[in-house]
Amino acid sequence: MSGMGYACPVCSDPQADAGHLANHLAFTAILGDDDHEAWLDERAPDWADMGERELASTVSEHVEETEFPQLFEDTAGGLEAEPADPPSERSGALFEDHDHHHSHHEAGSGPETTAPVDEETEQILEEAREMTRQMLADEGDASE
Repeated sequence: MSGMGYACPVCSDPQADAGHLANHLAFTAILGDDDHEAWLDERAPDWADMGERELASTVSEHVEETEFPQLFEDTAGGLEAEPADPPSERSGALFEDHDHHHSHHEAGSGPETTAPVDEETEQILEEAREMTRQMLADEGDASE
């Protein structure tokens, strides 16, 4: 089974839907990646003030939906109880990169910022950390 999703227009990291793509772009930009920030600044100048739904709508206008092989069984709303292909038959490199990509966003292990962090930025970073913790917890539940 294949799934539709979006490839990040900056780093090609596969995302399950427009919401995941919006979060990926924003969090990566907030964590200090200039390329992701520049892409957002050009296409969604008010991205830092947008909610996830609004940003998702904006970024999806600029990125074509793509079909990925068996990528999002844990986020596709349980369309099938079991993945169609055994793990050994899946495309290896893409999954390895995707599965491990999130771990470097955990609290305390991200890039160190030397700029002073204002209250709003700290709140956004804490929300990002909490979403990451929740996402990792969900992935842990799904793999049991």
